[in-house]
Amino acid sequence: MKASDTEHWWVYMIRCSDGRLYTGISNHLIKRWQAHSSGKGGAKFFRGRSPEQMVYLEYPHNRSTASKREYAIKQLSRAEKLGLVNTLALTQKK
Repeated sequence: MKASDTEHWWVYMIRCSDGRLYTGISNHLIKRWQAHSSGKGGAKFFRGRSPEQMVYLEYPHNRSTASKREYAIKQLSRAEKLGLVNTLALTQKK
């Protein structure tokens, strides 16, 4: 078993400066956010736009389930992604 199999992974969505949503995974959210924000080591998606807010989180996953969930979310329409974001917001208000 690899170490990555036992680590906890996050699936996340970030709202960007142009309003688009970026979906990704990480086992260290703070470092990943810093990489996206600094432009060094972050996703190419953030060239020409900047991350504004983490709007969706799922935890815990292992590397495999996080990758599968990331793919599933990326297949959703924008409206469906916003539905996930709104569902999270509603569950946190309870």
